[in-house]
Amino acid sequence: MSVKGKWALVTGASAGIGEAFAAALSSRGANLILTARRVERLDALAAALRAAHGVETLVIPADLARADAPEKIAAAIAAAGRRVDILVNNAGYGQPGHFEEVGWATHQDFIALMATSYAHLAHLFLPGMQARGYGRIINVASVAGLVPGAAGHTLYGAVKAFLVSFSQSLAAENIGKGVTVSALCPGFTYSEFHDVNDTRRLVSALPRTMFMEARPVAEQALDAVERGHVVFVPGLWNKVVVWLMKAMPRPWGAAMVLRQSQKFRLRIKD
Repeated sequence: MSVKGKWALVTGASAGIGEAFAAALSSRGANLILTARRVERLDALAAALRAAHGVETLVIPADLARADAPEKIAAAIAAAGRRVDILVNNAGYGQPGHFEEVGWATHQDFIALMATSYAHLAHLFLPGMQARGYGRIINVASVAGLVPGAAGHTLYGAVKAFLVSFSQSLAAENIGKGVTVSALCPGFTYSEFHDVNDTRRLVSALPRTMFMEARPVAEQALDAVERGHVVFVPGLWNKVVVWLMKAMPRPWGAAMVLRQSQKFRLRIKD
């Protein structure tokens, strides 16, 4: 992916896949706009990547669960005289528990961050990309968006499926405009994700072969974008899982997901 001198906005850049995207993009010469809630981590990451790769950086702390956050980010970028050539929509988390057990305000925040902010940021920066004849939008979805829904984490698979479909439609609308849109669908990835949603103990029991490191996920995604992939699943294990789910009758796949979700996707009280 030739990104030297381009400006990349990475959301959720303070850890995990977002941090890995920032590192991968800067190693390829892209300048960075980093946003997340934890400004100290963003500042430290920006300083490290400037020193390592000689790129420019801009840090914008923001909580993308807030409705006005995308426009505030866009305003800060404009005020700094920067542009967005590459948008990596990555911010996210998981919300364990059955749907009715979680307060609606919590669900609203989840949808705002995991779906609305992705679409809003794309809506803000897509016109500029089209006008310049160059743009890359990467929406970090999940294998969970490609397989039947699981019990627990009720909205997680749903918003990830939305991101896949949204990316496919937006990609189709931008054919011939120099703008590509892709959905990245990773599986289990080593990051803070499972600490935040309190499933570390459960996923630690899974075979290591099911996991990928965040940096290869990001690197493979950047390469896949330039090969024209609209939906990309990194890692052999994840590809096999998705292929099996597509190959078998959907009721069988749903039953298999249900069995696994009872082990790994619900809060289990000892």
